[in-house]
Order: sequence, then C-alpha cells, then structure tokens
Amino acid sequence: MDIIEIINLSKSFDDLVVLDDVSLKVKDGENLVVFGKSGSGKSVLLKCIVGLMEPDSGDILFEGKSILKMNIDELNEVRKHIGFLFQGSALYDSMTVRENLEFPLVRNFNFSEKEREEKVKAVLEKVGLSDAIDKMPAELSGGMKKRIGLARTIITEPELILYDEPTTGLDPITTKEISQLVVELQKDLKVSAIVVTHDLICAQIVADHAVVLKDGKIRYQGEMKQLTEADDPFLKNFFRSEVFETT
Repeated sequence: MDIIEIINLSKSFDDLVVLDDVSLKVKDGENLVVFGKSGSGKSVLLKCIVGLMEPDSGDILFEGKSILKMNIDELNEVRKHIGFLFQGSALYDSMTVRENLEFPLVRNFNFSEKEREEKVKAVLEKVGLSDAIDKMPAELSGGMKKRIGLARTIITEPELILYDEPTTGLDPITTKEISQLVVELQKDLKVSAIVVTHDLICAQIVADHAVVLKDGKIRYQGEMKQLTEADDPFLKNFFRSEVFETT
C-alpha cells in the first residue's frame, strides 16, 4: 500500500517553475530520497505535503485521501500522523529537552502527565540520549540536537516522516550515526520516510529508492547504485559535485 502519492504536482513562484507535473509514490515502510540542486523544489515538495504551501495544480493523497481537499480540522488530524524533521532541528532554546519533547504531546494530544513522561523517556532511549532529558539545547552538540529533533518527530508515533537535510553541518562520522538511526527507527517503528538531502553518505545508508529533480521534474529514479553508477553525463557530474560529503 502507498502511504503517500503525489499526482501531477506543479508549483510556480511568478515566472519560476519549481515543481512541474511531479508524480511519485512512497510505499509503507519505504525510505525515498529526493535529490536536486538548490532551488530544484525539494523543500517545496515537503511543505506541500504537510499543507504549509499550496500547489498550483495536482493532488497529494495520504493513505488514499486527498490532503488538498481537506478542511483545516481534517488536515490537522492528518498532520498528527506525519512527522517533520526540520533542517536546523528547530528546538526551542528556552525549553529543556524534556519540555521540547512534551510540546507536541501537550499541543496535539490529551495524554496524562504520566503518559507524557513515559513517552519522553522511551524516545530518548531510542535515540541514545536518556541522560540529556533535563539539558538545554545550548548544552547539546550538533549531533545531539539532531537526535533530539528526531526524538521529538517520532514521539507522536507518525506513519510518515519528512526529513529536510537531516545531516547538514555534521561531520562524516556523526552523519553515518544519524543515518543509521533513521534506518533503525524505520524498521523498529515501521514508519515510511521522504528524505531530502545533499549528503551522499546519508542517502546511501537510508535510501530504498531515490529520485532526482531537475528543472522542476523528476528526471531520474531508481535504487542508489543505479543512479550513482549510471552512464549519464548529468548524473555523473551531479554525484561528483562538491555538494556531497564523500569522505
């Protein structure tokens, strides 16, 4: 079954066409990686999926139901099933780790204090940071912030997670650790994901399937090995480009 289906999606900003008749599917339990140069529409695609941005045409089906035809209450209900890991982790600086993790539970659900406490401890254990529960974000390293951001994303038990550059700014070792954690959580939680990234290390670890956006369209798709070893001038140059961390 497809958890999400994008059908002929288009989005322009004035004369700039960002998404041009894009169609793709993500199956239950699948990690899809989306590549593309800066400005190719990767982040716009994610924002359209969660209703932060409205496309000009096309449709987005979540578990077979059109997101674009939902009213705000229906959309908010769907959002409870979609986790979004922002590029900068987006932790609240004035809140402890515990408070950051409790925030989506308090805002969107009716859990008791005991239930919230249990959920916070459970997700911190999953990301290997149980000791950080009362720390402030300023006390955390970049890799720890990514882990806490991921913990906050999974605490609501989403069925689909959208990752916007999950390893940006991390060294290669931490990049591998975060990427492997994404895969572990995918298997443990049986969650699907769309991963927007410039990081080849991350993509090679997490991707079940990948697509490459070019000029607003999906120009290439397949398994990572197929794409990185393809005898195509654009792909060869793309995967050799210095935007990828390959060491």
